[in-house]
Amino acid sequence: GAVGNALSRQVVDHYENPRNVGSLDRNAKNVGTGLVGAPACGDVMKLQVEVDENGKIVDARFKTFGCGSAIASSSLATEWVKGKTVDEALQIKNTDIAKELCLPPVKLHCSMLAEDAIKAALADYKLKQDPNKKEAEKKA
Repeated sequence: GAVGNALSRQVVDHYENPRNVGSLDRNAKNVGTGLVGAPACGDVMKLQVEVDENGKIVDARFKTFGCGSAIASSSLATEWVKGKTVDEALQIKNTDIAKELCLPPVKLHCSMLAEDAIKAALADYKLKQDPNKKEAEKKA
């Protein structure tokens, strides 16, 4: 139908065969968890990264409740962050995700959500690496 034409083949592929679905141990010190949502469209995205001792992302998992574009965006995000350093992963832009998936303008919020989820997961990871920082903030 017409819907098939509106969604790029890649979105459909990631939607029907999403990569890296699942969860990592959120309590592990080297796992960062990002949970972001767009209440307006009801999309919720959980993205987790596992970082090795060299600061390289060795694994990523996601669970997304939302439309096909949101699922495709987070699936692609997990693919992209693997093998990157934390700093490299922070460079991933929603515009790159949208371009790769040929998202229509109305779905750009899905790729923004994916970018936010990556940033949130990495921020969580960084906090775990420096527990003293949290304590210092509490005292301040």
